[in-house]
Amino acid sequence: MRLVLASQSPRRRELLASVGIPVDVRPADTDESARVGEGADEYVRRLAREKARAVACSEGELVLAADTAVVLGSEILGKPRDEGDARRMLRALSGRTHVVATGVHGLAAGAPGGAPREETLAVSSAVRFVTLSEERIAWYVATGEPLDKAGAYAVQGAGGSLVRGIAGSVSNVVGLPLAGKNEIIALVHSRCRDDGGFVEIPQMRQSGLRRPLAADPGLESHTRPGRPPEHGSVFPRPAG
Repeated sequence: MRLVLASQSPRRRELLASVGIPVDVRPADTDESARVGEGADEYVRRLAREKARAVACSEGELVLAADTAVVLGSEILGKPRDEGDARRMLRALSGRTHVVATGVHGLAAGAPGGAPREETLAVSSAVRFVTLSEERIAWYVATGEPLDKAGAYAVQGAGGSLVRGIAGSVSNVVGLPLAGKNEIIALVHSRCRDDGGFVEIPQMRQSGLRRPLAADPGLESHTRPGRPPEHGSVFPRPAG
């Protein structure tokens, strides 16, 4: 089974490459606007699902899609509209704890004429920012890095200097929880073939990542459909 990444994000591709998994990249074009009354968990799940469904999937392929949101209190911080909006977001994040939530969706083509096999989960991490001065905010915005990043920062870049600490998956904050990726692939694959839940994707075998569908210690903060998150588990209460 060949893995297809429904994203043009170089960060997600690099994360997969870091564990030895090559992918075919097929970017999905979807509307990323949040709906009225939509919570962060529902939002990232929906966008990941829509991205996966927006790309072609042939027999023998598994499409992996993800969407990441920065959540401060009840506000979902998307990509800033301009430098002024980036400064606003950074001021709001300064000295506080926020949540980075990622929805991950896996989809494999079903039998001819049948429905596709698909699963979704969401993973969250809590991120604490240092207190930012106006000078530091101006410096960071001037780098240009915040302008195409959710929440106006990139932890893997210069934005990492703004972060005091992370609780949970660091790769999730970058844009793709690697443990969650393994779990969703195993879930989809087990629906396609009743083999005890073992992943049979060649790239994963070559990477030493073939694993049973079992509880993963790196997945304490994930949820699956039908199991709504409790406040404080998937979305820790922001401090400050």
